[in-house]
Amino acid sequence: MTTGSEKENKKGKTLLVYIFLHLVLMLYSLGGVFSKLAAGEAFLSLRFCLFYGGLILLLMVYAFVWQQVIKHLPLTTAFANKAVVVVWGIVWGFLIFREHITAGKVCGAALVICGVVLYAVSGDKEKASDGQ
Repeated sequence: MTTGSEKENKKGKTLLVYIFLHLVLMLYSLGGVFSKLAAGEAFLSLRFCLFYGGLILLLMVYAFVWQQVIKHLPLTTAFANKAVVVVWGIVWGFLIFREHITAGKVCGAALVICGVVLYAVSGDKEKASDGQ
């Protein structure tokens, strides 16, 4: 039987894993930024190679860290949360490339976030009904 303190500790660790997951997904979303920056350069120019080198390095770090994250979360949960990369894409587009945020983009991002939250809440209800 678990005590209240153990349950709170477990919830705190789970929250940290989710925060770490979303930081990793934010890092992953920067891959699109590097790709777009490289696409604006002459093929095999120094800047092109630097941007694509940065992209490859970023993806290597992401692959390693992703493996660490899925040790602590079910794979389905981690992949469901991966959808927030769309939101980060909108943020990076606005901040770095001066793209406009339209109502359609906001609605789409809100839909993605609602889907992730709905999935997370349904997983919590399943755990509660299983007695976990």
